[in-house]
Amino acid sequence: MDRIELRVEATRDLSPSLKHLRLVPAYGQEQLLAPASAGSHIVLTLRDASRTFRNAYSLTSKPGTRDAYEIIVRRVPESRGGSHFIHREIVAGAVLEATPPVNLFAPVRMAKRHLLIAAGVGITPFLSYLPELEALGQPFELHYCARDDEQACFAGWFGERPNTRVYQDLEGRRLDVTALLRAQPVGTQLYVCGPDALMDHVLSSARELGWPASTLHAERFGSPRGGASFVASLARSGIDVQVPGDVSLLDALEAAGVHADSQCRGGACGVCKTTVLEGRPEHRDYFLSAAERSEGRHIMLCVSRAACERLVLDL
Repeated sequence: MDRIELRVEATRDLSPSLKHLRLVPAYGQEQLLAPASAGSHIVLTLRDASRTFRNAYSLTSKPGTRDAYEIIVRRVPESRGGSHFIHREIVAGAVLEATPPVNLFAPVRMAKRHLLIAAGVGITPFLSYLPELEALGQPFELHYCARDDEQACFAGWFGERPNTRVYQDLEGRRLDVTALLRAQPVGTQLYVCGPDALMDHVLSSARELGWPASTLHAERFGSPRGGASFVASLARSGIDVQVPGDVSLLDALEAAGVHADSQCRGGACGVCKTTVLEGRPEHRDYFLSAAERSEGRHIMLCVSRAACERLVLDL
């Protein structure tokens, strides 16, 4: 994938755990950035002395804006380190490598109605939805489960919109998902982003109520869980790559100089799907079907691991 360079024009601490970054073209404001649609994200490459991190962040800037991209980064205690690196090291003037915007979570423009459900930092993709849906004149409602500090941080984005409701609970226990879904008219599109537990609950509830799969949309950027270390043997490249327990397979391959296509880095888009020639994958993605998982012939490099000591890949 192509790379661009962005300069951090300004940073702002929204709370002890949330940092806002405004990113502009690295070499002069006369340059224009590629326009981004609602729901787009970029992947930042972050390097310290010992490791390289590649993290995906939703753009919170108004769709179509070409002078700057804006993101909000949450410091995640159990993250691989990218969010900590941004909070600790990144200041105004820093130049970062990024991908151009990619959109795997765009609102369906022909929908009759949009239902947005978010929790925690999962609100970020919807910050670009609000102006776009309002410009289109399409009806929508947003339900946001938040901590107190998050509600205060994002109040400015929500404004006084009557179709936005905030719940003081990150896990969504105060949000009656089933009742909310039942109340929606036919033709409503559902979008959800947040912690896995909430997302799984919302999506499973929608399926149980008979929502068509084509109306369900989810964005997942969570850091992959660690596991046992293993060796990835690359059949075409003829090399072995050691994958430590606290490093994802994709990160280990990239650190070894192996190119592998990727986009979301959260197990949802399918771009990093790779053929397994030998060994047994431990599937942690949201892309493969149950049948594909059972066959064990493919693996999503960004989140899945090996359930054995050695995995042979068609790379």
